[in-house]
Amino acid sequence: MQIVRSSEELARARSELGSARLALVPTMGALHAGHMALVEEAKRHADKVAATIFVNPAQFGPGEDFTRYPRQEEQDSRLLTEHGCDLLWLPAVGDIYPPGFATRVSVSGASERWEGEVRPGHFEGVATVVARLLLLVRPDVALFGEKDFQQLAVIRRMVDDLGIGVEVAGVPTVREPDGLALSSRNAYLSAEERARAVALPNALNAAREAILGGKAVANVLREAKQALVDAGFLRIDYFALVDTATLEPLDQSGGEMRLIAAAVIGATRLIDNIAV
Repeated sequence: MQIVRSSEELARARSELGSARLALVPTMGALHAGHMALVEEAKRHADKVAATIFVNPAQFGPGEDFTRYPRQEEQDSRLLTEHGCDLLWLPAVGDIYPPGFATRVSVSGASERWEGEVRPGHFEGVATVVARLLLLVRPDVALFGEKDFQQLAVIRRMVDDLGIGVEVAGVPTVREPDGLALSSRNAYLSAEERARAVALPNALNAAREAILGGKAVANVLREAKQALVDAGFLRIDYFALVDTATLEPLDQSGGEMRLIAAAVIGATRLIDNIAV
């Protein structure tokens, strides 16, 4: 695997790939099996696979975990090599946001509810950095995990609206054997919190079955939130049934639906979602 660190090195490495179909897996590092599933899927989409590791300061709000977000470059590089990644770009902040950088990408609609309400400015930071990565790497396809389902919707909207010639592919969430979605932030959980955190996917699954069984949506959501409270979650930012395409909340079942949730246990904020 070739490792490049500057935008100049990236341009040379990208040129050397020629006309080979290229897939990109953008990450913030602290890689786990969920990221490797993206790499494996990328290999099915393209001849060559590139990954980026960049902890993007623009998507972290005041008081969030930018400074303590796990950084493990050597371990991440080894994992990517083992899984057949061809190119790794490790940009500095100055490569992504050079002096005088003054542009922000804001996506209306899909970014405004849920994570957008709880984390103001988050999706503007995500859209801006992803636009930069796509334009600099110039992949044919970019892969993102469905665990960050709203993020995936925002990126798809941005790519379509700006005419960036990249296919955006979503990859299903990878889970631990007990159902907890893999996340770099799971490392923050104590052993006790980790044991209780499984209440989140359990609540989503129970809500899914209840909705498919015809139970009133409002009652299902109320019971799901109570289950999280009973499990020791300290705050529930949202637990909602939404339209898969628009992310608008649904008060009755119908069409393509998604259950989405975000809640805090201990000092760790977890997000998850499942299709209904």
